Amino acid sequence: MTVGPDVWATCRELIPAGSVFAFLAEHRGRLFPAEMFADMYPSANGRPSMPLQILAAAITVQALHGMSDFETVQELRCDLRWKAACGLGLHDMAFDPSLLAYFRRRLARSTRPNRVFEAVREVVKATGVLKGKHRRALDSTVLDDAVATQDTVTQIIAAIRAVIREVPGADQIAAVQCTAHDYTDPGKPRIAWNNEQDRAVLVDALVTDALRLLGHLPDQELGEKAANAVGILALVAGQDVEPAQDSDGRDGRWRITRGTAPGRMVSTVDPESRHVHKTRSHQQDGYKAHLAFEPETGLFTAVALTPGAGPEHHEAAVGLDLLADEEQPVDAFGDTAYSTGDARHTLEAARHRLFLKPAPLRAAVPGGFTLDDFAIDTATATVTCPQGHTVPLSDPGGQHHQRKAAFKDLCTGCPLRERCTKAKAGRILTIRPHHDQQTAARQQAATDPDWHAAYRRWRPPVERAVAWIVHRGNRRLRYIGTIKNDTWLHTRAAALNLRRLINLGLTHTNGTWHLAPAGT
Repeated sequence: MTVGPDVWATCRELIPAGSVFAFLAEHRGRLFPAEMFADMYPSANGRPSMPLQILAAAITVQALHGMSDFETVQELRCDLRWKAACGLGLHDMAFDPSLLAYFRRRLARSTRPNRVFEAVREVVKATGVLKGKHRRALDSTVLDDAVATQDTVTQIIAAIRAVIREVPGADQIAAVQCTAHDYTDPGKPRIAWNNEQDRAVLVDALVTDALRLLGHLPDQELGEKAANAVGILALVAGQDVEPAQDSDGRDGRWRITRGTAPGRMVSTVDPESRHVHKTRSHQQDGYKAHLAFEPETGLFTAVALTPGAGPEHHEAAVGLDLLADEEQPVDAFGDTAYSTGDARHTLEAARHRLFLKPAPLRAAVPGGFTLDDFAIDTATATVTCPQGHTVPLSDPGGQHHQRKAAFKDLCTGCPLRERCTKAKAGRILTIRPHHDQQTAARQQAATDPDWHAAYRRWRPPVERAVAWIVHRGNRRLRYIGTIKNDTWLHTRAAALNLRRLINLGLTHTNGTWHLAPAGT
């Protein structure tokens, strides 16, 4: 029941026409019917006192405008547009901000965490706006995590404290076994931080404390929080350290690893955040947002958020998932990150047309011969070099495995050697699976003007989609963990799609969604 006059009924002329606010005020119940959330609350216990349509509308507008929970509630209390969109009365003071966090947590843990995106996708489908639109542009962007990156010392201390706090009996074990630091002290250890030797001694002692604590924990059934704390301590105790320089690894002496461990956890607060390299020179800590975008209508067809490291989270792997629900073959546009042999093979098998920019070949000698200067016949398993020498391909597993062609002594005295290799053993070529597909893709990109024209026209709009996602301070995430942030990304994409549909003339008449003809 609303508190005070219904804002939409009494102040409709003050709500901007054609805005997401006005649309939700009028169609909130159709877009987010109550039964849409029934499975999230199978029992009356724990059900929010606020109608779920109001909460769904609130997180949609919140994601669109990039606001915190506190800021969202302030808008709901003071802004007529927000009150109208969410169905609040003029004098309604809304609710405590924690209710939004509770609703999102229920949503993220449900069997359909992306149901807000799915609801808007059904509207897109009903309008037929994508009918005949067979292009999909793929891209990704790095979103900064919501926590501070921790150094090795901070991570180990935080992980030991978590075990002491969460695991029964761990406090007593730590009091005896852990002597490198006072883990009840909220500050950092008091050492000369600019002294490399002091830092090395501290790291050695902290790792020893961690291993002693893990080694003396009793065998017992642990709850989720306790088990996670033990697992994180085991991870941070090993990811950044290696045996000391003169150690054989068995005397318990450690030092910080030279370089960064692959897939390194950057914070015990958000264990799923990772170092992300979008380029060789630029690194961020966070997650990757992956997008599939229809460039004519400006609609997101699929999105996904993943940790920033690991082959399963690479653009080429996630890109397959983004196109998996397409009912018809599409023209897929993407940069070199999507142009792996496995990705091309899978997408071509699904009959998609590929406009994926091939990765450039690198010559073994600057300005010298690349792979495409050799005549490679994968059917007969032979390779002929520019000088005309032919050698067989090794065949450890056939065309579906990596093979090599070694020219060895044939390079001795070859007049083209200086343009081919500097290796004393002669030129060795590595022929990867799907070589023929990759070669054909490079030839097409180099010689087909229609391919180039299509790529230049339809690939760039996805960069505008990335800009929409990160606009209003949304480059930095507000939540912790992949699931919560993936749910946020889907909600933001849904809100952006809804705004775009409204701009295209979205209406609801005679029980159906459709787009009003241009000019009406």
